[in-house]
Amino acid sequence: MAFKVKSGKVKNVWLPVTASTALSANSLVTFTSGKLVAATAGTANTNIAGVLVKAIAATDDDYANERLVAVTVPLEKHVVWEADVTSGLVAADRGLEVDATSATHLNRGASSVDVAKVLNVISTTKGDVWLKINGSY
Repeated sequence: MAFKVKSGKVKNVWLPVTASTALSANSLVTFTSGKLVAATAGTANTNIAGVLVKAIAATDDDYANERLVAVTVPLEKHVVWEADVTSGLVAADRGLEVDATSATHLNRGASSVDVAKVLNVISTTKGDVWLKINGSY
């Protein structure tokens, strides 16, 4: 599942994606050389562009083409996202800022670039968060 909007106003914007790059649906994306790529554990929250709407697979007809893809971005502060977490999410994590493990998961054990704030624990591997997209909740 990765990141899914739970509440708040968002919209889809169309941004250029790097050709021949597979990306997961509902994953965090950032820019490299003016085109989207998957965010990584070290991607600064100010560089997160948004959440990719649709997966890009090597089997897609337009996989090798430069094109625009839909990316979900917040229109207001404090949009709540349901997020996948690598493991071990507990009630004491509420209010803590956490990093990404990958473009699709958060790491509740790391807090150096702080891409999300934990709001609610759904399970040990899923929670509600505010994402810091473009450096702001």
